[in-house]
Amino acid sequence: MMNKSTSNYPQKNQSGSLINAKSGRRSVWAYFQRWEWLLVLLIVVDIFINMKLSPYFLDGRNLARASSDFMELGLMMLPMVFIIVTGGIDLSIASNLGMCASFMGLLFMNGTNIWLAAIAALILGTLGGLLNGTLIAKLKLPPLVVTLGTYAFYRGIAYVMLGDQAARNYPAEFTYLGQGKIPGTLIPFSVLLFIVLAIIFSLILHKTAFGRYLFTIGNNENASHFSGVPVDAVKMSIYALSGFMAALAGLILAARFGSTRPDIGNGMELTVITTAVLGGVDINGGIGTMGGAALSLLLIGLMRFGMGLVNIQGQVQGVAIGLLLIVSILLPNITREVSSRNIKFDRRNIFTVILFILIFISFILFFFWSRMPITAAG
Repeated sequence: MMNKSTSNYPQKNQSGSLINAKSGRRSVWAYFQRWEWLLVLLIVVDIFINMKLSPYFLDGRNLARASSDFMELGLMMLPMVFIIVTGGIDLSIASNLGMCASFMGLLFMNGTNIWLAAIAALILGTLGGLLNGTLIAKLKLPPLVVTLGTYAFYRGIAYVMLGDQAARNYPAEFTYLGQGKIPGTLIPFSVLLFIVLAIIFSLILHKTAFGRYLFTIGNNENASHFSGVPVDAVKMSIYALSGFMAALAGLILAARFGSTRPDIGNGMELTVITTAVLGGVDINGGIGTMGGAALSLLLIGLMRFGMGLVNIQGQVQGVAIGLLLIVSILLPNITREVSSRNIKFDRRNIFTVILFILIFISFILFFFWSRMPITAAG
């Protein structure tokens, strides 16, 4: 994971030789200290626990069905990584999803061809994201305030469009987007779509000048502006991209459900942000990898699938995701302190460690408490 400070880079003395003579040996250890390896470990532990809790966890059909259940989260997570890397946030992404899916459903119910309705929904989502970007980049309004406002605005539009009705009876060629599988395999089409887009987003973030602009803005926006980085254009483009991906996720979700209600995707923004932050994307900007975010998506997906198999209610899963968000913000700070070997036992660090331990214990106790009625019934 990238580091904002330059203290970890080897320095040269007056003779030009590297001061850190152990850099070769420590580089291997530093590689395995990356946040992504901790996520891999957590995934392995999660798989082991789920295997013990349910004999149906490793069933191929169950895994294929479960993987398609969180691909919409993955599609929205990809642009969210871009946004958070710049130091921004998009709380309206799930509301934009609901607005676009409702718009498509409204057009379809009024006789519009489903693919024309889908294209119109993608355009609407892009415009919604562009509105966020314009207010943030041009008017210099805080992203949190702007997207909190459009969070309510876009969801309200969805309810105005459909009211208490539901759009349904979508044609089979459209529902294939969310329900279909790659011919001859158990792999859902939505999983393949996510993998392709994840590779594209990863290449953009880590291998292009645009990706370097994102990290530069996240580290120091003012310096980026004076260095010639088109800060406003970059911000507007990533929020427009977020709107487009929200609309695409809305189409996939509507296709998977086979119907659209105005509350579709409600509450998904919390999980999307949690996925990005747990993946190592610093909530303050300037740090993050797309690979870490993808591993985080897999971890959260497996957790929710495992909790579903043992009949953990959706509300309890929401509590688990909320605790995970808190941990994902606290834990990187602790690991950075340890990896830098600059540990100071002041009140702040002691309080952070104690808080992390209490949250972890609370999560374990809450999990087993939620399982008590099910265990007693069995």
